[in-house]
Amino acid sequence: MSDNDWRPSATIESLKLRAAIMASIRQFFSERDVLEVETPLLARFGVTDPHMDLVTADNPLGEGERYYLQTSPEYAMKRLLAAGSGPIYQMGKAFRAGEVSSRHNPEFTMLEWYRPGFDHHQLMDEIAALLMTILDCPRPQQISYAELFEQQLGINPHRATATALESVAKQHIDIQMSDASRDDWLNLLIAEVIEPRIGFDAPLFIYDYPASQAALAKLANNAEGDPVAERFELYVQGVELANGYHELTDAAEQQRRIQAEQQFRAELQRPAMAEDRFLVQALKHGLPASAGVALGLDRLVMLALDTRQIDDVLSFSHSRT
Repeated sequence: MSDNDWRPSATIESLKLRAAIMASIRQFFSERDVLEVETPLLARFGVTDPHMDLVTADNPLGEGERYYLQTSPEYAMKRLLAAGSGPIYQMGKAFRAGEVSSRHNPEFTMLEWYRPGFDHHQLMDEIAALLMTILDCPRPQQISYAELFEQQLGINPHRATATALESVAKQHIDIQMSDASRDDWLNLLIAEVIEPRIGFDAPLFIYDYPASQAALAKLANNAEGDPVAERFELYVQGVELANGYHELTDAAEQQRRIQAEQQFRAELQRPAMAEDRFLVQALKHGLPASAGVALGLDRLVMLALDTRQIDDVLSFSHSRT
């Protein structure tokens, strides 16, 4: 530690720009009658995503019960949607353990919003309008996951075998992975080969992911008859900025996916997570057909400042807390 560790990570000028961006976001949603909400950061339940490490808080209320700092406000916001909130957004803190890099901080700020009556294509259009307001960038482009793989790697990601994907990967990366699944190879190709190349001429939406990567999205068939997840990711200058869904509203299917994630957690020798009964109850009550997105606000400010270091946009990064 040094004598200057008390200082902010970001300059005051950068923090003023961050505040101006947040004010612009609030104006953007106010003009569209989208309600700003707040939801708890600390809750009894956390996500069951097997690839996500949660920050825990033991006995925070003197109840002898473990609580979790939330990785996203998604579940609580869906409870508001089910209660009849209408369109809502939130700018708030989220927490993920072990995520430290030039683009990651364990505590970060997420902009998340939900639009009843929208599908994922309509939501992409609204995100494009917000981006052009904040970044003064060209209109974002859109490409399907299948088209992107065909264009960049000459392979159909929905039909290629794990062996074929492995062969393509090894043409670009010196890597050995044992017992890798199709999704393992697809994720590797996206992260290591495709992602660094995209979103430079204009922001780029990738939509209609493989059905096996649906997470909380609805399923459908694309024009070629392949099952796909109605979700998207947004890349700007090689950086993943947002992840959105045409939201799953079927409570039984949601429970099935949670159980599948629990099984996968067990296979990875990770502890089981209690099912969020509040979310399941809300879905049983009825979640309106809607689309939702989570956008990394810190990364948005990084793009506005033209910096590759998340510390440059945070008052105090993890090393100064």
